[in-house]
Amino acid sequence: MQGPRQRRKDDMKYKPPAQMALDTLLGKPAAGIPSWLIHPMEHRIIESLAGAEEGAYRKKPIETYLQMQRNAGTCLIDQWIPDNPLGIGDHGYEDDAPMGATTGARRVVCDGITIDSPESVAEHLERFAIPRMQEAARKWQDDPGKHAGEAVRNILAGEREIQELFGADIVKAPYGVAGFPCLPYYTYGYQNYFMAYALYPDVMERDFKAQADYHALRNRAVAQAYAAGGLPPVLRLDHDIADSRGTLVDVKSLDRIWFPHFARSLAPILAAGVKTIWHCDGNLMQMVPRLLDAGLKGFQGFQYEDGMDYEKICRMKTRAGEELLIIGGVSVTRTLPFGAPADVKKELRWLVENGPRNSLFLAGTSSIAPGVSAANIAALVEGLKYYRENGRRGIP
Repeated sequence: MQGPRQRRKDDMKYKPPAQMALDTLLGKPAAGIPSWLIHPMEHRIIESLAGAEEGAYRKKPIETYLQMQRNAGTCLIDQWIPDNPLGIGDHGYEDDAPMGATTGARRVVCDGITIDSPESVAEHLERFAIPRMQEAARKWQDDPGKHAGEAVRNILAGEREIQELFGADIVKAPYGVAGFPCLPYYTYGYQNYFMAYALYPDVMERDFKAQADYHALRNRAVAQAYAAGGLPPVLRLDHDIADSRGTLVDVKSLDRIWFPHFARSLAPILAAGVKTIWHCDGNLMQMVPRLLDAGLKGFQGFQYEDGMDYEKICRMKTRAGEELLIIGGVSVTRTLPFGAPADVKKELRWLVENGPRNSLFLAGTSSIAPGVSAANIAALVEGLKYYRENGRRGIP
């Protein structure tokens, strides 16, 4: 596919912290350890870190949120969601958003089918969801140049717009641009979907196959966008597939009906040299070696208290024998809300001492909920700054 040449991100003259992030993505030795984004949800914390007056975040959410990232020393942002905390109050979500299939809806209806049993899930998948995905793949195959061209242009336009907002201070990496087969419990609700998953594995695999057929086509365009735009060669995949006990379904069933389609859908991106990493929620230890076998090259967001063995994971290698790309975080479910500043510093030291030598970022493990003390936030920001400037010499 030919088109107007985009300004390549690797032509940009990044400032030193952002360049350190890019070098780290490429596995090059760097003087310090770069910081990934921080995402506090409490408005007063955002405003304090931004050096803004009370109420500034609601008035100017994008400007205030970005200034917070700059002041915190963030070097790399992939998921750009500056208005996400607007629906949060001091005690959590306070908006009037309608309840969904996994957030308390009393009745779930999809295309006129009431989802009230595993049979209704299987019926909807067979009558609607699978045919729609098959039709999307057929349309793509009918005119691949048109669809690929549109996808590449949209990806590059979105990435360019945000990178220009960041300037040379922060590297913008793609997020959410690629697809792969998901377990659509969010459409049907946990109970009925997972009963259907157990009872109708043939239907589930047909759904995963249809998703993978489409995404394998579209992901070729994603790979083209990385090459055409000189985009930072990293992509974080995000699909909650575990809780504190382990995977939401028997991992051996995933081996049979999900992993082959998952790997097939991502093959074009992996072949393009993009470092694809996985966002971890819950206890994913059984998934870790399988994800590496599929070609992924790292992980982000560890719930240590659920059994995620950070030290063991950081000793693992990609299937090509490279060290993993790790975004290590101070726990947002244990250390930040319930610890003290000394605990925050101790956890940062532990992350650094046990992380990969040349492919480590530091941050919080995920969103920082309201109620975390200002002292703990300050300790996190100070610790991130220290490691950016001093590398592995430890917090004094």
